Amino acid sequence: MSGLPVLDPILPLMAASALAMVLLTGAWHKLRDRETFALAIEQYRLLPESWAGPAALALAGWELVAGSLLLAGTTRPWGGLAAAALLVLVTGAVALNLARGRAHIDCGCGGPEGGQHLSWGLVARNLVLIALAAATWAPEAARELAWLDGLTVGAGALGLYGLYAAANQLLANRPRLMKLRG
Repeated sequence: MSGLPVLDPILPLMAASALAMVLLTGAWHKLRDRETFALAIEQYRLLPESWAGPAALALAGWELVAGSLLLAGTTRPWGGLAAAALLVLVTGAVALNLARGRAHIDCGCGGPEGGQHLSWGLVARNLVLIALAAATWAPEAARELAWLDGLTVGAGALGLYGLYAAANQLLANRPRLMKLRG
C-alpha cells in the first residue's frame, strides 16, 4: 500500500461510491434471479454442478458485503479489498474460459442487458473495476472536505457508473453488431 500515490480525498470516495453502485446493483440482480446466476456459474465448468447454487449465493453475498463495506469511511478499505478479491476471482474465471475457447456462455454479471457473453472486453472492464477498488485504499491527502466536494463525489460516481453501464451495454450488443456487419 505504501507504493500507491497520495490522492485527493474525493477520488477514493468517488471510486468507492461508483464501485458500491456496481456491486450492489449486481448483487441485487443475482439474488433476484439466483437460478439464472447458478446456471451461468455451472456453464463455466470450474466447479461440480452441485456446487453452482451455493456458489451463486456465496458470490452474490460477497458482492453485497463488499458493496456495503464501501459505503462507510471506516470500512471502505476493507470493502475495496473485498471487491478487488472478488473481481480478481471472477476475472480469472472469465480469462480461463476464454483461454479454453469458451466465449459463448453467459458471463453471469447480472443486469438489465442480460446474456452478455465472455470476452476480453469483459476482462478489460473488470481490470478497470479492480483499479477503482485499489483507489479506495490509496492514501489520501489531508484536507477538509467542503459541501462542493460532496457534490463532486456524487456527480463523479454517477458519471463513472454511467460509463460502466454504457460499457456493459456495448459488450452485450457486440455479438449482435457483429452479425449485422456480416
